Amino acid sequence: MQTTIPDWLKEIYPFVTKTLRTKGGARMSYVDEGPRSEEAVVMVHGNPTWSFYYRNLIRRISPAMRCVAPDHIGMGLSEKPQDYSYRLETRIQDLDTLIGELGLRKVHLVVHDWGGAIGLGWAGRNPEKTGRIVLLNTAAFPSERIPARIALCRSEFPGTVLVRGLNAFAGPATWMSMNLRSLSRQEKAAYLYPYGSWKDRVAVNAFVKDIPMKAGHPSYATLKKVGENLASLKEHPIRLVWGGADFCFNRSFFKRFTEIFPNSGKHYLERAGHYVLEDAQPDAIDLAASHMRG
Repeated sequence: MQTTIPDWLKEIYPFVTKTLRTKGGARMSYVDEGPRSEEAVVMVHGNPTWSFYYRNLIRRISPAMRCVAPDHIGMGLSEKPQDYSYRLETRIQDLDTLIGELGLRKVHLVVHDWGGAIGLGWAGRNPEKTGRIVLLNTAAFPSERIPARIALCRSEFPGTVLVRGLNAFAGPATWMSMNLRSLSRQEKAAYLYPYGSWKDRVAVNAFVKDIPMKAGHPSYATLKKVGENLASLKEHPIRLVWGGADFCFNRSFFKRFTEIFPNSGKHYLERAGHYVLEDAQPDAIDLAASHMRG
């Protein structure tokens, strides 16, 4: 099944999307480009982006390697059920379902934002299937740090009204996540395309509320285990490509990953924002693509 994409979006997102049903019964949209193989680069986005974030990296890598980029349930072009379990554990399981359905025996990961907890959550449970990894301004362990603006969105009130009613998470992200350049009008429209109404923003809202700050949070134990399992990935080829002007996943997160993965390649792009693949073109794309090629 192919998701219908408007012509203006096809100009910058020129992919034929595919779908599958998750174990929770929701329709997941994903991009699957490049040569058919049991080995693929799987690109995992965070909040409030979608597979559109990886479009330029897909075009760079897919002539030589299979590239798979899912939209999490409730995000991007995937179905947006109002009663889905939008928890970290469910998202890891959904990713596992996709990888299993595609018959992938070797997975190279590119992760961004909370896609790190999801993608590395899967990798920590499947280190033998995991190959090369690129980390882009992300986290995969509990942290006591949260910017005030995200904490506000995380609240029930006024957070839900702000995120679902006023689009005050996905909207501001189109400019707050950039520093070296501004997104074009078309790029901004593409990032916001999936999130046009209260119902469409159900997972954006749930995603930000699923940030576990204390042990009592429903996703805290899962995130803690994700962090503990990172040790199983220490010997994997890992490259950090980091935007230094990120207001959220700042240098402290970069430093923590360099401690967890001391042998990783470290590329700290001082002036790039949170949307590092967008903001630091072509350098960030080059760094991520070259690592995937080995």
